[in-house]
Amino acid sequence: METFLTIELGTWMFLVIGAVFSGYAILDGFDLGAGTVHLFLKKEESRRIALNAIGPVWDGNEVWLVIGGGTLFAGFPKVYATLLSSFYIPFILFLVLIILRAVAIEFRSKEPMLWWRKLWDIVYSFSSTMIGFTLGVVLGNVVLGIAIDENMIYKGGLLDIFNPYALLTGLTVVALFALHGSVYLVMKTKDRLSDRLVNISKTAGMFFTICYVMLSIATLVYVPHAAEDFKETPILFAIPVVTLLLLLNERWLIEKKKYWLAFLSSATLTALLLVTIAIGLFPNILISNIDSAYSLTIANSAASQKSLGIILTFVIIGAPLVLLYTLFLFKTFKGKVELDEMSY
Repeated sequence: METFLTIELGTWMFLVIGAVFSGYAILDGFDLGAGTVHLFLKKEESRRIALNAIGPVWDGNEVWLVIGGGTLFAGFPKVYATLLSSFYIPFILFLVLIILRAVAIEFRSKEPMLWWRKLWDIVYSFSSTMIGFTLGVVLGNVVLGIAIDENMIYKGGLLDIFNPYALLTGLTVVALFALHGSVYLVMKTKDRLSDRLVNISKTAGMFFTICYVMLSIATLVYVPHAAEDFKETPILFAIPVVTLLLLLNERWLIEKKKYWLAFLSSATLTALLLVTIAIGLFPNILISNIDSAYSLTIANSAASQKSLGIILTFVIIGAPLVLLYTLFLFKTFKGKVELDEMSY
């Protein structure tokens, strides 16, 4: 009975962590994507408008990653320890890129020289793109499986982390964020800049579609365990189908100038992609490609029942507050961006 309850609470914790990371992908995804397409905006005014579109929210969006990491540490400490030690170099790179991105955003407007602003534009765009790529590489390895032994020690090398499947996943995440970010910028801009961003969003959408189809084929061929639940329950194939329909609907909504609905469509698409991954993993969290018996599952890696109960209680209390704050923030800064003396 105790084991059953632990597994049930562990499953709820798995869902909570998935929801938090989905929130991060949706919220920080659009401002990372805005950074990816930043250099495609040629005019100084256009770049300033794009930066000010994410200015009130970008640092708050990153808090979702902190919440996700903390929840993972509390709910599945073995997974947290194994994941961070296995991907030590990618995560250090990720932290460096986050710092560079923040510095670029804040430093860009401190001096008027053209070379100064171009330098930080490059740093901002590069770091934003590589953050998404690094997260995609880690995600690709989680789906594919990693070389962990019975002691939860990583036995692979650096080249094993940057395998073809993980690199393709990284490109797909970059394309997804570029699409998501460009749609957000379309929603926040007007006139010729908005028209320019519509064209950018179309290109990003085509790039994402190609990457998504290639990744789906690669998953079916090289990661058969990810499709097992879908084969056992064919109705689950409706999720990737709906994902593609949302992608088509997003483009149609942009053509109809229904930008807010297009952004919601993009956000839902992002969440469904992570739902697809969660279904493919469940009940595993980290799969060992050395021996499946060494895999970290919900059952063998969850914290104690008491710890899970305390964490979930805080989630029940705190989640509505976080959602209300996020909605308040977006409502406060809704509308098109206008530059003033306080702008970046």
